[in-house]
Amino acid sequence: MDWLERYRGEKLIIATKHAKEAVIGPVMQEAFGFIYEASHQLDTDLLGTFSGEIERTLSPLEAARKKCEWAMDLYGLDVAMASEGSFGAHPKYVFVPGGTELLVLVDRKNGLEIDVQATTTETNFNWKEVIPGQDFSEFLEQIKFPSHALIVKNSSPDFSQLEKGINSYESLYMVVDQFLQKYGKCILETDMRAMHNPTRMKQIEKLAHQLVEKMKVLCPTCAFPGYSITDFQSGLPCSLCQKPTSSILKVIRQCKKCGYQEENLYPDLKEFEDPMYCDFCNP
Repeated sequence: MDWLERYRGEKLIIATKHAKEAVIGPVMQEAFGFIYEASHQLDTDLLGTFSGEIERTLSPLEAARKKCEWAMDLYGLDVAMASEGSFGAHPKYVFVPGGTELLVLVDRKNGLEIDVQATTTETNFNWKEVIPGQDFSEFLEQIKFPSHALIVKNSSPDFSQLEKGINSYESLYMVVDQFLQKYGKCILETDMRAMHNPTRMKQIEKLAHQLVEKMKVLCPTCAFPGYSITDFQSGLPCSLCQKPTSSILKVIRQCKKCGYQEENLYPDLKEFEDPMYCDFCNP
């Protein structure tokens, strides 16, 4: 059976308690005919929380896999999906906040695991310390409150006192006032849980479409889905001295099922690299 047809009518469990099925499910249903549902009985927060009260000990991919395993076991299904997000300083733009989303599909019956990942500056991730009498309206505008919810806690390293999912001015000012009276200051922090963060939901939906496109690329030997780039080879020659640079020359694609592999020139239409990136011409 063609891989693009074998999932038609099959049940897909989406391991989430944060409503991600709203953006993942329809994409997978339209592309492959899955019948999807969310794992509302599964507490994925046990693997860690954005607010910090439960520490994350697994890598994003390990955590997403674990969610899929739990969901498949709990619901008795063979195909599951899960996502993981992480937020902080963007890896390229140090003073700009960034978000990295990872999405994985696991089909344990057919030995299939496909993941996609993307890092973007399109995030409202931020925080602010507030003291009595301080105007924080500009911060609220920056983080798109109240369409994007907030967390209020007594201090950054302390997670013993916090309120999540605050999405109205009335609730926010009431909670902030309570924290200021009790602790003398408080921390406002963006709530990065997907159901409280429309910007993050959009990124997860984009990733679902990327995963679909990755699944549709079949191995030229065994027709297994997800035939994709697994490694890069440097050595693009310098246009001046012709010596190899550290820039990418080739991409390596490999099938996870049969191991078939091929090398192709990096598809950016460049035959040579600018000498400014050459270690010999510009040491």
